[in-house]
Amino acid sequence: MEYRVRVEISLKSGHSDPEGETTKKALFELKYPVKAVNVSKVYNIRLEATSLKDAKGKVEEICRRLLANPVKDNYEFEIEEVK
Repeated sequence: MEYRVRVEISLKSGHSDPEGETTKKALFELKYPVKAVNVSKVYNIRLEATSLKDAKGKVEEICRRLLANPVKDNYEFEIEEVK
């Protein structure tokens, strides 16, 4: 079966986000009342798996081994079967 996966990687609290800070500063200078900007990455993946459980296991492994740095990143994902 084929699954559509959306993975979002974001920084854990306490880690600096220079891109978010730069964006916040630029928006503030443009007179937008921005309090905070946090940057995250989104990966859209098409995945073959034998079941939803198998797909979840593969996505967890993908996140741990490649997409997220466990020291500084959080991740969450959504999976849906492609019909």
